[in-house]
Amino acid sequence: MKLKICGMKYQENVAEVGTLHPDYLGFIFYEKSSRFFNGTLPELPKEIKKVGVFVNASVKEIKQKIAHYNLDLVQLHGEESPEFCQTLMTDLSKKIEIIKVFSVNEQFNFNVLKPYEAVCDYFLFDTKGRLPGGNGYTFNWDVLIQYPSTKPYFLSGGIGLEEMENIKQFMQGEASKYCYAIDVNSQFEIAAGLKDYKKLKEFKNHITSSDFTAH
Repeated sequence: MKLKICGMKYQENVAEVGTLHPDYLGFIFYEKSSRFFNGTLPELPKEIKKVGVFVNASVKEIKQKIAHYNLDLVQLHGEESPEFCQTLMTDLSKKIEIIKVFSVNEQFNFNVLKPYEAVCDYFLFDTKGRLPGGNGYTFNWDVLIQYPSTKPYFLSGGIGLEEMENIKQFMQGEASKYCYAIDVNSQFEIAAGLKDYKKLKEFKNHITSSDFTAH
């Protein structure tokens, strides 16, 4: 199971968390976010992929951040259209993977995914809440039994150490068949954007064990 740690903000904390070798580190380029990143990135292990998180940003802004921070993936967390995703895919000078985020509740209509199938590499399912991410609570993962796609997805939304048993049960069920990665953020924070290294280390040790292999 892959691990994405999102909402990194402080240089020393980024370097410290980088020693855990998560698969992905996420940096939020949305100025209204308390985790807005506008700093300098430390040298990170090459195997860690850097994800830029954007909310209704322009293609120009996204391209600038990709170039400045040498990003590997773009995560679109706003109301970006399939046409926007297509433009982004064709307009980038280097191959960048795209994660399209969808906020989920009990009434989520999975039909909205279909137009995005060909224009992104991953889906990410987050909790539908007041903010575009970082709301701090989980959604009912049982709804993912309705997932109609074979595209790999990231599971997000208020996941913390308290969910370990729930994650384990989820990974043993059919709904997790295409779950590619776990995305964590606010439940591992000392303050907004400042991550608790010890808690993250414990979490990573759990989800990389054999008990957490997808169904």
